[in-house]
Amino acid sequence: MSSNTIPAGQFKTHCLQIMETVKKTGKPVIITKRNVPIAKLTPIKKKKEEGFGKLKGTVHTKGNLVNPIEEVWDADS
Repeated sequence: MSSNTIPAGQFKTHCLQIMETVKKTGKPVIITKRNVPIAKLTPIKKKKEEGFGKLKGTVHTKGNLVNPIEEVWDADS
């Protein structure tokens, strides 16, 4: 058997160790039963978070933001 295949009995015995190896190396492992492939353990690839649009729907406005508010500031004096 090659290094990327493992019998089901051996997988059952060393499951956590095999999962950690798959996570670190990124290489899938094929699990066999009587030399017939029955399952494939592959790492989950993290989805790259997109910064654009992440805050959509979190900002709410009240009133008109464009028109002046007729308030005197210290900077105006």
